[in-house]
Amino acid sequence: MTLGRARLAAWITVFVLVACTSNRVETSSGPPSPLAPTGTGSAAAARAALCDVPNQTPPPAGRPPEGGTPPAIAEVEAQVVQERGLDYLEKVPVEAVTSSQMANEVRVNFRENFPVDQYERRSLAWATLGVIPPGTDLRTQLQSFFTGAVLGFYVLETGRLVFEGSSELSPTAHVTLAHELTHAVDDQHFHLEKVDALVTACDDEGQMAALGAMEGSAQFTSFEVARDFLTQDELLQVAQDAAAAPIPDVAPFVMQMEFWPYQAGYSFIAALDGTGGTDAVNAALEHFPVSTEQVLHPEKFPDDTPIPVDVPDLAPQLGDGWTDLDVSDAGEAFLDLMLGLRLDSTRADEAAAGWDGGIYRAWSNGDRVAIVMRTAWDTSGDANAFALAMTDWIDAGDQPAMVLPADGSNVDVLFASDAPTLAALQSAA
Repeated sequence: MTLGRARLAAWITVFVLVACTSNRVETSSGPPSPLAPTGTGSAAAARAALCDVPNQTPPPAGRPPEGGTPPAIAEVEAQVVQERGLDYLEKVPVEAVTSSQMANEVRVNFRENFPVDQYERRSLAWATLGVIPPGTDLRTQLQSFFTGAVLGFYVLETGRLVFEGSSELSPTAHVTLAHELTHAVDDQHFHLEKVDALVTACDDEGQMAALGAMEGSAQFTSFEVARDFLTQDELLQVAQDAAAAPIPDVAPFVMQMEFWPYQAGYSFIAALDGTGGTDAVNAALEHFPVSTEQVLHPEKFPDDTPIPVDVPDLAPQLGDGWTDLDVSDAGEAFLDLMLGLRLDSTRADEAAAGWDGGIYRAWSNGDRVAIVMRTAWDTSGDANAFALAMTDWIDAGDQPAMVLPADGSNVDVLFASDAPTLAALQSAA
């Protein structure tokens, strides 16, 4: 997990334990995911107005361990250097904490980084989209997920590294520490805090793609450390710890979105390493991928960038009392995970694979919600495939929604809280 100034950057979860035992052998971050136009009434302007970045107290700086780095931790640092191919430029302050101390760290960070109003609005939008059940409190779900899943974190701005364990490392703590130490060495070389610019701009797609590179690097390196330096018995212990870890009771879509940077990020970094070695991995951290499409399809990194997509303000056409509720990217990962909630995973992957850009914009009037999701596709065939898949997805659910006829390589999908609102939205759109 890496921790930034604003909201969540990423969290190391029990996935790192499960994946360890599988059979899988100042700089620029690049352009943000685009929205156009940017003038009054545009989706970009609405997103900027809605973006709620909390004022935070500066995170505490890391403290060098008294008496020097414990031998077991120094050993893991050396293993990370060997596997990652980068030397540490300065000492990493490492703190071992108890599970209760970790839980308190998570609670404090969550309170500072997750604005209540913003997550109330997104909860309503996502329920209307049909990706979480009606009445779901997204912020509460995320808090439940993180409180039960965090094993370590690294603070980008201060270099502070905290993990659950002691200087006498268990196999699970060994892997966790290798993950976080990879963040540290990556940060020292590539200034990972540049992700904060994406967070503070509420650039959800750009942030998720950047996390894919960051967490993918940490996953890949920690897996290599586990493979090369843990015994079979120790790997078995890691698997047993993972099996015994409680699974938070959260909506499947929430769980999948939080796991995505680790799972897809690992595959992304593994592919880069396989074709271009350490230099290719370094390039992805020097200039982050700008879309989840690039992470899902490494051959599209770095040249295939999204096209600008906009949803104009339809509040005046909807009538008095309608205001912007939420604006966010509808990236390939978002659409893939969304489709996979109701369709076969293979069909979901195929229907999302031709993505070339997308956003949704939501408005509300009391309890009534209207959403336009606008997507762009590589070809008209890709657009038709998505339109058909989304039509079947809507038919498998029970919320008011409809797919408008594809316009060349563009597809609009309308969602609403009720049938009269959907009719009004169809007329407005």
